[in-house]
Parts: sequence; C-alpha cells; structure tokens
Amino acid sequence: MKVRFWGVRGTIPCASTSHLRYGGNTSCVTVTCGDRLLIFDAGSGIRPLGTWVQAQGFPAADLFLSHVHWDHIQGLPFFKPLYLSDFSLSVWAGNLQPQGLALEEILARQMSTPFFPIALDRFSAEMGFKDFSAGAVLELGQGIMVRTAALNHPQGATGYRVDFNGRAVCYVTDTEHRPGKLDTAIVDLIRGADLVIYDSTYTDQEFFRFAGWGHSTWQQGVRLCQAAEVEQLAIFHHDPDHDDNFMDRIAEEAQEMWSGAFVAQEGQQLIL
Repeated sequence: MKVRFWGVRGTIPCASTSHLRYGGNTSCVTVTCGDRLLIFDAGSGIRPLGTWVQAQGFPAADLFLSHVHWDHIQGLPFFKPLYLSDFSLSVWAGNLQPQGLALEEILARQMSTPFFPIALDRFSAEMGFKDFSAGAVLELGQGIMVRTAALNHPQGATGYRVDFNGRAVCYVTDTEHRPGKLDTAIVDLIRGADLVIYDSTYTDQEFFRFAGWGHSTWQQGVRLCQAAEVEQLAIFHHDPDHDDNFMDRIAEEAQEMWSGAFVAQEGQQLIL
C-alpha cells in the first residue's frame, strides 16, 4: 500500500509563505493498493493529483468522500481526468443517504448557476455515484476491503478503513470528540491499523473555543491510536491559522507524547 498526501489543510486553502512546509491545499489523500487507486476527499489537493493521475496513466479511480462540505469537494471540478472520455471515476459517500439526499444531485448543485459556470454533465469521464450508509462494508475486489463508520460532525461524515494485503490504513476526518471519552466506533474502526489519518484541527487547549464545530485535536488522535494499538498517527486537517512554525511545535509535542505520531505534510509519501 502506498499513501500520499495531496492536501492536508482544513476549512479553506492557504497560499502564503508561512504555510509552505506543511502545505495549503485542503483534504485529499491517495491510497494505492496494487494497481488500484483510492482517493479520499476532493479538496483543492485533488487538482495536482489530477496531473499526476494523467502522467501515471491510471484508467480509473474510486473517490471516497468523508462528507460534502466545501473544503472536501471544492477541487472536484478541477480534477483534469474527469474531462477525458477514457477515464472512469466511482464516487462514494456514506452520510447523505440517511438524510434522504443523493450524492449525484448534491454535487450537481454545487456545479450549477450561479455558483459555477460548468455543469456536472460536462465531464467526459464515465462517473458512477454510490450512496451508502456509514457502517457498511464495501468489497472493492482485488482483495481490497473498505470498512466505514459514522463520525460526529454537523450533517454527518464517514470514516474509512482500507484493508489490503495484510495492511490497514484509516482515514478519519471530520469528527468531534467528547472530552474525557473515546469514540468506541472509531476505536473499533482503527484497531490494529498500520496508519491512521485523523482530524487534528485543534489542540486540546483550543478545543473548547470551537465546541460544536465538528473537529478534534491531535492529542485525542494520540489517545485513540494508543487505545487501539495503532502503529502510526498522521496529524491531519490543519487549521488555516496554524502556520509552519505552529505546526513545527505540534510535531515536537506530538513526538514527546507518542513516538508514533507525526504531522502530515503535503506531498509526503508512505509505503506500508
């Protein structure tokens, strides 16, 4: 399994000299299982990913959305392979069906007048839209299994675990924890994983100022991973107000708390 971070920021892209080392694009991560490409979220990081996908010659991919808030879908219209007729993309979402909503309709809405000049039906690629309810197990074939869990976020979100060839990667963003408690659904989802990518928007010190916003802290990520006997934690979904110097401090403090934790950087690659 190969993991690459294309966008690690939350809320809104950041383009400034103080956000260079960790990156300013919003959420987008790829997990390559053999020759199968899995994409997690379509934030602004999916734009450079599109150039790479074309260069690598991938004919297809699966895109798993944590949810459809803007910072997780804003890059989709700029994903170049969607304008190619020989490319296909399956898009998955687990938080809309329970609300009586349809993924295709929601994505079409954000690409419509007066919000955007190009409609969803302008894509030349073959697209499939797959709604499911969080908690489902998705069998992708080729030995790839994706387990899912509902997350605590306004309007819902879905966490994912990919198992392939004896390895496991989890993508768990956006979610808000309850102070002093571990989310048992997340612990069950991530148990024994090789890598957990976790919503670490805030620090424990900041968290109480943003209660109800639907996000967690890097310290809670460490606590979850330690309880679930995880190998590594990727601190992810960085607050746009956290510049490179702030993130450097988090990286140091996280290492002091647990040697398995590191701060995800845009462009970073891992092989499991």
